This record gives sequence, structure tokens and C-alpha cells, in this order.
Amino acid sequence: EEAWKRDGGELIGESTVMNQLKQEIDIVAASDFNILIYGETGVGKELVARTLHQKSLRDTGPMVYVNCAALPENLIESELFGHIKGAFTGADKDRAGKFSLADGGTLFLDEIGELPLGAQSKILRAIQSNEIQPVGKDNVEEVNVRIVAATNRDLKEEVEEGKFRADLYHRLSVYPIRVPNLHERVGDVQLLAGYFVEQTRRKLGIKQLKITAAAINHLEQYNWPGNVRELEHVVSRAALKARARQKSKAIIAIEQVDCGTL
Repeated sequence: EEAWKRDGGELIGESTVMNQLKQEIDIVAASDFNILIYGETGVGKELVARTLHQKSLRDTGPMVYVNCAALPENLIESELFGHIKGAFTGADKDRAGKFSLADGGTLFLDEIGELPLGAQSKILRAIQSNEIQPVGKDNVEEVNVRIVAATNRDLKEEVEEGKFRADLYHRLSVYPIRVPNLHERVGDVQLLAGYFVEQTRRKLGIKQLKITAAAINHLEQYNWPGNVRELEHVVSRAALKARARQKSKAIIAIEQVDCGTL
């Protein structure tokens, strides 16, 4: 809920592909189907996952985020399923895993394609049986968790190459959702730029901040390999530069934007 309020929860865009995405979310959100969200880096997969949770029947339950790429391989089982005191060196107390924390809600497995095969088999078992076994504990625990996973990889290709388990892929992709690239979203750049201008105005404490038509035109001609995240950073950077150049002005205008700057 804090992330929703802080970052905004609205899927901004009125392009054909975005309206299709919103329709897909409305269709599947109220179900308990596992969902695989896929798309390029920076398209907003986490926002889609949050929207699915907020529109689901689990919206009063927790949504627990796991960055699979950041899990140390030797601690994956403990992080996901928990452990009891003394289970291994350093386990000085009982600790609940992410599956337990998400009980009654949604577990968002971001960058699921980064998990090693050994961890994939353990997650598959948990999804199939709705049971987990904390490290060091003899008994299993029942959990009621909806899985939403996200990836920027082609998991079908990963399955064919033996890098991702086929059975886990099919379990996760009961209802796959593709998040479109920004360059496919005709007309959405202006809407998103306006949203990020207002967001940046609040962050920087600027009373009035606007973006010129010429700057918008420049943004619309760029192909956005970094997608929505890149647009957000470009607007933030341009606002900082505009404020530095126009210190004495009551209204700060973003007249220049530097697209593609690393």
C-alpha cells in the first residue's frame, strides 16, 4: 500500500495496446490463476503486478515482492520458505519465508528467469501442493498464495535450451500477460511525460513546472530502448537542468530534453 501511494498505482496510457493490457488485467485479476508478466526492462511489469493484486479478491492481504536475481543461491530456500533456529550457521532465530509472509495474498516473483534450476524445482513443489517446508523443520506448512511472476527473458526459449523447467513454466503461465514497449504505445509518451513532470515537480519542491510542446515533440520522436523507466529519468534530468538555468523564474519550463544519454 505504501508503494502504491508513493509511486502511484495508475496504469497511464490510452493507446490501443495499453487499453488491451488493461482489459486483460480486468479479465484475470479476480481469478486465482498464476500469472506470468513478460516484457522488456523498464516497461512497468511491477506496476502491472501491483494492479493485479489491487484488483484481486486478495487486495486486503499482503503483496510480497521477491527479486529472484538478488537471492544468494545458498539462501534461496531459507528466503522463500523460512527456517527454524539452529537450522544452519547463523540461524539464531526462527524466520518466516516469503511464502509464509504472502499467505492469503500475492507473491510477486520478479526476474523469475534468473532462478537456478535447483530453486525452480522447489518453487514448483510449493506451487503444486500449496505446502512449504522451512529449512530444518520436519513438518510441512500449508500456504494460500497466488503467484505472479515477471521476466524480461523469453522463457519458452529458455525451456528449449534447458535453462528453465518446462513444468514450472506451464504452472506460472496459466495466464500470460505481455506489457508493451513504450515505442508501441502511440500517443502515450505525452501523457506519461506530463505525469512525470508533475511527479518531479513535487519531488524537487518546484511551485510550477511545465514542459514545452517542442520538448514533447522531441520525446515522441525517440524510440525509448529503456522504455517508461528511461522516460522518467529523462524528464527528471531535464527538470533539474531547467531549474538550474531558470532559477529566477516563477514558472520553470522544460525546453530541452536529452534522450539516450547514459
